[in-house]
Amino acid sequence: MTTDLSLDTDRTDRLVDRLFEGTVGALELYSVYLGTELGLYRVLHEQGPLTPVELAHDAGIAPRYAREWLEQQAVAGLLDVEEPPGGERRFALPPEHARVLVHADDPAYVAPFGHLLAGIGGVLDLVAHAYRTGTGVPYSSYGRAFRHGQGHINRPAFTHDLTGEWLQAMPDVVERLHAAPRPRIADVGCGQGWSTLALARAFPNARVDGVDLDDASVADARANAAEAGLDGRIRVLHADVARLPETGPYDLVVILEALHDMAQPVEALRAMRDALARGGAVLVGDERVADTFTAPGDQVERLMYGWSVTHCLPTQLVDRPTAATGTVIRAGAVREHAAAAGFGRCTVLPVEHDFFRFYRLDA
Repeated sequence: MTTDLSLDTDRTDRLVDRLFEGTVGALELYSVYLGTELGLYRVLHEQGPLTPVELAHDAGIAPRYAREWLEQQAVAGLLDVEEPPGGERRFALPPEHARVLVHADDPAYVAPFGHLLAGIGGVLDLVAHAYRTGTGVPYSSYGRAFRHGQGHINRPAFTHDLTGEWLQAMPDVVERLHAAPRPRIADVGCGQGWSTLALARAFPNARVDGVDLDDASVADARANAAEAGLDGRIRVLHADVARLPETGPYDLVVILEALHDMAQPVEALRAMRDALARGGAVLVGDERVADTFTAPGDQVERLMYGWSVTHCLPTQLVDRPTAATGTVIRAGAVREHAAAAGFGRCTVLPVEHDFFRFYRLDA
C-alpha cells in the first residue's frame, strides 16, 4: 500500500497514540475488575504490604497469578513497592488509592468502571448481532458485573449528594418531606437501591418505594435494604413505572440516570405525574451532555456516547415501540418529554455536577 502524501501524518499518529493509550487503559480497568472481584485490594488495605505468597494465601488465589497481578499493578502505578535490602519484595495499596479502589461510599470511588467494562466485554458479540439485525440486547444479558458496576459507580453520589445538594435545590419539597406526618417517596429505576436507602435515611418519617423492572436489581435492592435495617420503611417493587399511580400518591418522585433508558419516556413521565400528590414534584437526574451535537466532543460527551453505542441503545431496542434515546439525552429532549407528559413546568436546577443535570418537574 502506498501512502497518500497529502495526508496529515501527524493526525494519523495522534489517533494511533490515542488508541494505544486506550488499549492500555482498558487492560488496566480489566485488572481493576480482577482486584475488586477477587478482593485483592481489600486484603491489601486490611493487611498492609504483602508478598505475592502472602496475598495468595489471604485472598485465596494461586501464587503465580498473585505475583503477576501485583507486578502489573505496581508497573501501572496503582500499588507501591517496598524492596527492603536482603528482604522479599512487598506490595502496598497507598491510602490515597484505597479511596478509589476500596471505599465504596467515598466520592473518589471509581473502581466499578472495571465491572462496567467487564459487563460490556461479555456481550459484545450480542451487540454486534443487534447492530446487524436492528434488534436489542436485554439488560439482563450484561450480567452481574455490569449491574454491580452501574450500581456502585453511582453509590457515592446517591449516598452523599442526593439528599444534600441535589434535593436542597428543591427546598419546599425538602420542607414538605420533613413536615408531613407520613410523606411518601418513589424512586423509579432504583437499581440496587442506594438512592432509595439514602432517601429513607434522610427522611425518617417517609415511606419510600423503590421501583425497578430488573429482577436481579430488585433482589439486590431488597437485600441492601434488609442489611441496612430499613426494609421496614422501604418497599422495593418489581413493577413497570406505568403502574406507579396504583401505588401513589407520592410527595416526591425521583428518577436518577434512568429516564434515558425508558423505551417510552413520555409515557413514563406521564405515569409519574399521575402518581403525584397535590403539590408534589418529580426530580429527574440524567446525563449532563451538551445542548447540541458537536464533533469532536469533550470527555463527558465521548463517555456518554461510549456507553450509548455499547449498552444503553441496545437495551432500549429490546422493547417496541421505543424512543431509542440512547445515553445522550439533551436538555431540550427532557423539556419536550415533560411537556408532552402534561407537566406545566420543567426547571433546570442550579446544581453543578460533572456528569448529571437535574430537572424539577411540576404538574
